[in-house]
Amino acid sequence: MVKWARLFNWDGRDAHQVVDEARSLLPYARDYRVPSAIPARQVSRVALRLKHQIENVVPCELEESRVTDAHSSIITPAVVATAKSAGKYGSRSDGDHDYSACVVFCLLICRKWFHRQALLELWDSEVHTVRATACEVIAKRIIEAEEDIGYLFQEVLLKRYSIIVDGKETAAANVIEKAVDLHALRVISSSGYQKCNAYLWRGWLVQDDEDPSRFVEYVDKASTDYWVHFNPDRMKVPLYQNTLQVLISIIYLALYIAAINTINEEGDLDVVEGFLYIFTVGFIFDEVSKLWKVGRYYLGFWNFFNNTLYTLLTVSFALRMVALSYPVDTPNRGHYNTLSYNFLAFSSPMFFGRVLLYLDTFRFFGAMLVVMKVMMKESLIFFALAIVVLVGFLQGFVGMDHVHDTYRGSVEFVFRALINGLMDDPDFGGFDEFAPPFGLLLYYIYNFIISVILLNVLVALFNSAYEDITENAIDEYLALFSQRTMQFVRAPDENVFIPPFNLIETLGLIVPFEWWMSKSTYEKLNRWIMVIIYSPLLFVTAAYETRTAFKVKWNRKRGEADEDVVEEWEELSDELDFEGEGWVKAVEQTKPNVEVDGTLLAVRELKKEIEELKEQVGRLSRGNTPAAE
Repeated sequence: MVKWARLFNWDGRDAHQVVDEARSLLPYARDYRVPSAIPARQVSRVALRLKHQIENVVPCELEESRVTDAHSSIITPAVVATAKSAGKYGSRSDGDHDYSACVVFCLLICRKWFHRQALLELWDSEVHTVRATACEVIAKRIIEAEEDIGYLFQEVLLKRYSIIVDGKETAAANVIEKAVDLHALRVISSSGYQKCNAYLWRGWLVQDDEDPSRFVEYVDKASTDYWVHFNPDRMKVPLYQNTLQVLISIIYLALYIAAINTINEEGDLDVVEGFLYIFTVGFIFDEVSKLWKVGRYYLGFWNFFNNTLYTLLTVSFALRMVALSYPVDTPNRGHYNTLSYNFLAFSSPMFFGRVLLYLDTFRFFGAMLVVMKVMMKESLIFFALAIVVLVGFLQGFVGMDHVHDTYRGSVEFVFRALINGLMDDPDFGGFDEFAPPFGLLLYYIYNFIISVILLNVLVALFNSAYEDITENAIDEYLALFSQRTMQFVRAPDENVFIPPFNLIETLGLIVPFEWWMSKSTYEKLNRWIMVIIYSPLLFVTAAYETRTAFKVKWNRKRGEADEDVVEEWEELSDELDFEGEGWVKAVEQTKPNVEVDGTLLAVRELKKEIEELKEQVGRLSRGNTPAAE
């Protein structure tokens, strides 16, 4: 712990105090509530001060670019400094307490408030949206201006804070979580935030053994002993969990391909199908467990995608069990067996699409997956409109069918024709004699609305979504990567059993041993089981961490950060003395001033010259006055 305190320069604070200040990213369980590091009422006061400041800094509707520019005339260094000092103001009862550490968290709260105001006060929605953007810009600048990495990590980003809502404290959260939940791209893309996220991803910030809700430095980060890193606890590291999940996903896909291409006509379950369904049960248990621990914030696009896949497989398995309840060579057994395989085959696109879930850590796939997800959401607007239109026209055709009994009972025909029109494959031939001329005319109107209006609206929505994402492709990727990290650290487990190995934990350890075995013995049993399960991967991770340890030791000898990498342009930096050569002075004299607009600079120069001219004229006039007398 002393090494941890010395590394992040806590100015002599006690190492145990440092550990106590580390907070979790989310509770260990739903009933485990971490108190706010600062009284919730004080955090709320800081947030209200910041809200008042932002409302005065952005008093009216402004172009968003004026707030987001690198050298904005709105978000000036003075404005950022005032926001940072919001935690130092208060009533006399507050004493000399400094609550500046919660300012970034409070700015995210203000951002949330302004977005809510934008929805409630539509007449001022643009003003509130710009104010929300200003909150993000200020928060990002505060994070990037902080030079004390230890203070930034432990006080600003990882400490948990609450506010008062309806007279009660909200669940404590920290900046790392809140930025992901609010999709605050500018905060997420800040250098300090990403550095903290990288430390969590690599396992350089790990859960405390005594309290999984706390994060401390991985003390063996610089150890070059191979067997020190051969530790099953390292499977808690998000990087290694993600790697193992990718491997398991590939095996899962291979099992499906083998099962769907080796059909058992008699309906019996073979070994491949058995493993396929066992894997599925493990994934379902994992989804339920994380939903229970994390709550609604765990739900996302991929959760619904996976749950749909697991539901289809569950139905397939249930139908297979129904088929096995009938004797061999009976029609019912063959019927249910065929139906089971049909559900299994129907889920094939989802099996292959599921692999994309674990490729989002790569920049290209990550950005494209965000585009696809946004397009899926945008398409909901189109389908909502299309359903209303479809039901309206369906009712019209059914009404004609009741009046003219030529096509009585043709609801199925009409519905199929409307769906074909929706899929841009209309069939006008079937409506020639359908309550002429009303049937054909109504079908023309329907196709015009669908093909010309609604489909173009869908294309416009897709185009807008694509442009919005690709313009911020890097920030969107960083947000997706941060969300991936949060999935591993938000619901920390004392013993990590990745699906389908969680079935071993549930059925092989918890049920038969946990209720009667002593805690120390049970922990040893868990560790031995994890060593056996994860040993192939641990051999690789231990070698990787040993290699990384040599780099960390080398960086520490040079006085650099642990993650520092010497690039090509840095190799000869020690041999150069720009200041001694006079190069620094030459550059200073010729560099442009990018902080101020060129026109403004010219005006300032002109103003300076006019003042000098007035001063000279004044001296001349004073010098000539006695002579004139």
